[in-house]
Amino acid sequence: MTATAAPTLGRRVLRSSAITVVGFGATQVIRLGTNLILTRLLFPEAFGMMALVSVFLMAIVMLSDIGTGPAIMQSSRGDDPVFLDTAWTIQIVRGVVLWLVALAATPGLAWFYGEPDLNSFLPVAALALIVMGFFPTRLETANRHLQAGLVTLVEIGSQVISVCVAMALAWAFQSVWALVISGVVASIAQLMLLHLLLPGHRNRLGWEPAAAAELIHFGKWILLATLCGFAVGQADKVILGRHLDLGHFGLYNIAYSLASLPVMLGAVVMRRVLIPVYCNSPPLASPANAARVRRLREGALVALLGLSAVLAFGGGALVRLLYDARYQEAAGIVVLIAATQTPALVILTCDHAALAMGDSRRYFVLTLVRAVLVTAGLGIGLHLGGLVGAVVGQGVAQIVTYPALAWLVRPHGAWDPAVDARFMVAAALLAALALWTNQIDLALIPH
Repeated sequence: MTATAAPTLGRRVLRSSAITVVGFGATQVIRLGTNLILTRLLFPEAFGMMALVSVFLMAIVMLSDIGTGPAIMQSSRGDDPVFLDTAWTIQIVRGVVLWLVALAATPGLAWFYGEPDLNSFLPVAALALIVMGFFPTRLETANRHLQAGLVTLVEIGSQVISVCVAMALAWAFQSVWALVISGVVASIAQLMLLHLLLPGHRNRLGWEPAAAAELIHFGKWILLATLCGFAVGQADKVILGRHLDLGHFGLYNIAYSLASLPVMLGAVVMRRVLIPVYCNSPPLASPANAARVRRLREGALVALLGLSAVLAFGGGALVRLLYDARYQEAAGIVVLIAATQTPALVILTCDHAALAMGDSRRYFVLTLVRAVLVTAGLGIGLHLGGLVGAVVGQGVAQIVTYPALAWLVRPHGAWDPAVDARFMVAAALLAALALWTNQIDLALIPH
């Protein structure tokens, strides 16, 4: 990397980071405000039902993900129109197939959870999968080149449209349909805004065997990794959705959406900032690159742990302030989730380094280890301590995963044990102190 290239990359990183954080904050403020209004128009069971719909849609999306986005970002052909059109065609076919899978699976899912209404809600909600298949590859091109401004604008715009629809329907019908239809509208709005606002190549249906082979070769490990990633991120929803009644499951998901803000922000920063940095500034290439990556990780971890501290210490008070009496049991759940998720932040800020270097196989191995440990921790914790045990078990599993993380990123120069040790200790102390100071709220968590 030349002397002039580094400052240019630095400025782009700072600009993209600032836009990403501000955009994330704006979307979360909108989401929270909407949630507060909808919780007064609807009822906890409605959010429980929508959570069942969402977790299934996420499942089939993740279990069929061949990583076209990461493939575009790391490929030397990432700006080649032929390569992009092939990737777009694959996305479209996948979206249609996923909707058909959702239709076929709906009766079985309704039977498994004992909720016949899923037969009506799920096929309509799954239409969003077809729409998302048509998202242009300009979205990934913008991420590849750290152009976060218009992407953030698109996300906020589509969210505002979805919010308006959800609130209008909830006020008029007071039904789960408000949440189902607004989800489909959000995907349509995002598709339209992506086409209208993002510059770059205009996709056309196309197929080049060499491009398809590269995408599929890279994506075969991504497919397996996202299968395991579903277990890491959604096993709690699948298992607790059957263990808890619909009302308490709705409370859990409301609490989770609030407590997981640091993890959500970390994922966005990783995708839009850190992965492009790892691609453009590989730590192994020079000491300057390694120092740059370390500074970015440290800055990200300070911000993410700070946000976790706010939620771990004040999450209970926040729930009591914002929600009515029907949702007060969520207070302790917010505290517990925010405290026990802190170790995951250390992993989150570097686990994609290998993926940025095209090493999708090792990334799959890490995700597999995490999936096994997190699912085991969830199951053992649920058996021993109910909902509290399930959440704590997942947090412990993230710590146990660390040796696999070191194995993954070390060959790519992204393993920094000194940084990891400092922040792991800080995360553990933060979690312990937050749990000790919020014992009253924790005692109210349903089993």
